[in-house]
Amino acid sequence: MAGSALVVGASGIVGSATATLLNARGWRVHGLARRPREQAGVTPVAADLQDAPATAAALAGLNVDAVFITTWLRQDSEAENIRVNSAMVRNLLDGLRAADAGARHVALVTGLKHYLGPFEAYGKGTLPQTPFREEQGRLDVENFYYAQEDELFAAAARDGFTWSVHRPHTVIGKAVGNAMNMGTTLAVYATLCRETGRPFRFPGSPAQWNGLTDMTEAALLARHLLWATETPAAANEAFNVVNGDVFRWSWMWGRIAAWFGLEPAPFDGEIRPLEAQMAGDAALWREIAAREGLAEPDLGRLASPWHTDADLGRPIEVVTDMSKSRRLGFTDYRATEDAFTDLFAQLRAERLIP
Repeated sequence: MAGSALVVGASGIVGSATATLLNARGWRVHGLARRPREQAGVTPVAADLQDAPATAAALAGLNVDAVFITTWLRQDSEAENIRVNSAMVRNLLDGLRAADAGARHVALVTGLKHYLGPFEAYGKGTLPQTPFREEQGRLDVENFYYAQEDELFAAAARDGFTWSVHRPHTVIGKAVGNAMNMGTTLAVYATLCRETGRPFRFPGSPAQWNGLTDMTEAALLARHLLWATETPAAANEAFNVVNGDVFRWSWMWGRIAAWFGLEPAPFDGEIRPLEAQMAGDAALWREIAAREGLAEPDLGRLASPWHTDADLGRPIEVVTDMSKSRRLGFTDYRATEDAFTDLFAQLRAERLIP
């Protein structure tokens, strides 16, 4: 059912992939961001979701069938994450109600921190058994994902729209200036290692090196968002969303190294965070960008080593169950190695890496 959609966070990894898919499927797409960038087939809506009156004003006159919430703002503490990000969801949904926008379905993207806990308590304490399943309850810890869900549930009960919650694992996709971007971070790290001759070392934990894991391509997540919007049986449900394959980083690291023409360094079990390894590389990246004619000379807008360190440094196996979606008919699959290499090729084609 092609209709009218509002993609919130349209310039991010998930938002841009969702806007692209909707446009290709014949939807009229509005893209909301604080500073919208030009996107083919997307009508920009400029709004700061922390400002309730301004959000309501920006949404005035808008009429949409579906809303996709794909954004959040990182804060210095989980208490602030909860305050800011729950308010953003509340301000958006209140603004849509005030605009009488007519939304019939609202999809919210969260993630596996639903099961792992927030960054302050990430992967610690008593955790659900893997693979993570949607029926596993919330952890007994404050979490901004739970606060976002509660705002969504309350507005749905008040306004009568259906909802879906989507919990991807680490997302592979292209976006510049994104706070959580493992694929581009690893591409930049590999480029720096090739430039300097530094060893291409896995920065994470033995548990991640040896254990099974999975990931989520942004384009597959976008298809899952649209599927849930168009599938009546998926209404008012939460879903895990991953590619459908599993791998070990001890295998994947060599594949990534080979794409960049590197030999992977042996893993000795020591955690070597990328945030420390890349701390002094901003000037070097500017030199590489100038020499190679790259489109983005600011290392900080391409790489997010802190987030990659959080994922690769976890002391536990993280594997996700997709049975709920499969039973309801979502059967899309994506090989994670191909998701990485296709992203690297796109970054090279768009002159973001040499």
